[in-house]
Amino acid sequence: MNLILISLLTLSVLGAALAVLIFFVAKKFYVFEDKRIDEVEAALPAANCGGCGFPGCRGFANACVKADTFDGLFCPVGGNETMQKVADILGRTAVAAAPTVAVVRCGGTCDHRPRMNEYDGVKHCFIAHNLYSGETGCSWGCLGLGDCEVSCEFDAIHVNPVTKLPEVDDDKCTSCGACVKACPKLLIELRKKGPKSRRIYVSCRNEDKGHIARKSCTVSCIACGKCEKVCPHEAITITNNLAFIHDDKCKLCRKCVEVCPTNAIVELNFPPRKVKVEEPVVEAK
Repeated sequence: MNLILISLLTLSVLGAALAVLIFFVAKKFYVFEDKRIDEVEAALPAANCGGCGFPGCRGFANACVKADTFDGLFCPVGGNETMQKVADILGRTAVAAAPTVAVVRCGGTCDHRPRMNEYDGVKHCFIAHNLYSGETGCSWGCLGLGDCEVSCEFDAIHVNPVTKLPEVDDDKCTSCGACVKACPKLLIELRKKGPKSRRIYVSCRNEDKGHIARKSCTVSCIACGKCEKVCPHEAITITNNLAFIHDDKCKLCRKCVEVCPTNAIVELNFPPRKVKVEEPVVEAK
């Protein structure tokens, strides 16, 4: 009986000593966490998509609280409205950013880029990209296996079963960048949404020389330079046999679209062009 009592007393004393030790260790190594982090996190959309560049909304909230300014900090899912809420919580000023949307820079549909073989492997773009160049003669074009579609948590991008190309739903796209990271061909990029969702961009990533690119796809960029010459805003540059339109300089005048000989430049959500009617020439009598 005494042995049992001694054992209980020993365990009690040992437990009390460990409790005191844990208490002092916890106090010694306590990490203070700003309560505003919880408030900022609550104001975020809780998408945890990583589009902000941080590991989830909690990581982004922590970065916002610790930073002196919002430079380099933006929640693409919540947009300017969410950033204004965060600014109000932290007593700072939020600078409105132009909304962006994902665009697919490949116009090589089945009509423009005929299939030369059939892929019978695992239906993932990443795997197919590491095995061979693709089912067509263009090694730069879309594989059409839908890695971008699977990566999107907002149901904003789907591969068209007819054209075999991804299509982005502007209303659903949050510009989180998941599809950009998922594409092994680097065909998807985030561009300014533009007024009334109007955008102009080169829908091609083929860096082969003109005659080779045109042979593999009829709507590929051939780096002819006509778009660059006609642009009055110096918004177009040609690098590595490929034209690129800088959306921060583009004024949406559409002059480049008119002169592109391969229709590689895409214009979205513009009103139909007015058809020019030539007046008959009246000969003087």
